Amino acid sequence: MRSVSPESCRPLITMLDVKLLRANPAGVKAALASRGVRYLPLLEEVFAKDAVYRTALAGIEDLRSKRNEVSKKIQIAKAAKDEAGAQAAMAEANAAKQAVQACEEGTAALEKELNILLLSLPNPPHESVAKGGGPEENKVVFEDISCKREFPFKPLDHHAVGEALGILDFKMAVKLSGARFALLRGAGARLERSIIQLMLDVQTMKHGYTEIFPPYLVTAETMTGTGQLPKFEEDLYKIACEPPLYLIPTAEVPLTNMYRGDILKEEDLPKKFAAYTACFRQEAGTYGKDARGLIRNHQFNKVELVWLSRPEDSMAALEKMRADAEKILKLLKIPYRVLELCTGDMGFSSSKTYDLEVWMPGEGKFREISSVSNCGDFQARRMNTRFKRVDGKKIEFIHTLNGSGLAVGRTFAAILENYQQADGSVTVPEALERYMAVDRIML
Repeated sequence: MRSVSPESCRPLITMLDVKLLRANPAGVKAALASRGVRYLPLLEEVFAKDAVYRTALAGIEDLRSKRNEVSKKIQIAKAAKDEAGAQAAMAEANAAKQAVQACEEGTAALEKELNILLLSLPNPPHESVAKGGGPEENKVVFEDISCKREFPFKPLDHHAVGEALGILDFKMAVKLSGARFALLRGAGARLERSIIQLMLDVQTMKHGYTEIFPPYLVTAETMTGTGQLPKFEEDLYKIACEPPLYLIPTAEVPLTNMYRGDILKEEDLPKKFAAYTACFRQEAGTYGKDARGLIRNHQFNKVELVWLSRPEDSMAALEKMRADAEKILKLLKIPYRVLELCTGDMGFSSSKTYDLEVWMPGEGKFREISSVSNCGDFQARRMNTRFKRVDGKKIEFIHTLNGSGLAVGRTFAAILENYQQADGSVTVPEALERYMAVDRIML
């Protein structure tokens, strides 16, 4: 079990709903088991630690009650002018005070230990999510391959197309930074920038998102709020400073945390944000996988979408966010499909997820280009982000949603593969022509 800083451990409302954990342990166990049996030993450890914690709390209450009784003895003795009795009662009260203090310190330590365990438990899946053990059990719910080309030649993968055009330079990137980095030249750099601009323009001008340009470095508490810490620390780039800072793996992290610890107004929801950022991931768990090209790099660009919503609106928001992400693929006329992920393939913080996958003719298969997820109140509990109903009578946790709108490098790769020509050139998608100022990339 990795440790997390005490500053990240707040009262027990910040993880899974502890009331649910206590009221329906069998239901929570079944929900987490559908994500994978690897979580069950940790869950049993949580149940055991919580039982000790609750017993300790009960012990504190007993000691406080006894302390109050001793205080009454002091008052009675003083009223009766019984000096000896008052002195004895005061000594007894001092002992009771020290016992309460010692028990409170022990209970605080237990609470931190329990918080750390809870931080490592994933979000239970939404009831509508199909049970399944892995990617092979995901369900295709939509497909648009109307623009899929039949090539009169054998299509190349994006790595080969880009290097032949001189717009991708992986050798130079290795020289500068090592493996799993890319350097874009000339029209390649312009294409990357044009893709980003198109995505931001569509989401902010057409779909009502507020554009944010957030910091790339965030605190451990920020990473903990969205679920990257403590579970995925080995995949993060950590800056050696005090306190430590982390390079963001996605703009989801700073965008979702913007209202950490705040109480929003119901009438101000939903809040919708879009951000372009570079993203940084060590990909520690994927060594040797997709080492070629732009698919899985340590640094990559992404346009991220984030919603903060009322609980009753979040499932409709998930469908809207998915449609917003799909709009980019429709504009670019790239063949794609949508998968609804099963319980065993969802991300740690998600309660329901759609993956968008694009057709890559050079590879002859679909590739993920976006994940769109509803996290329910899972992240909000960790961040303690709430909202007050209009009637002012109730304060509740918000629901958070996030999605790629889209991964820029993978969009770049999909364009190269789907728009390549027999002479080695690449036609620029019509939606990008006004940004590129050309309709073709050639030698």
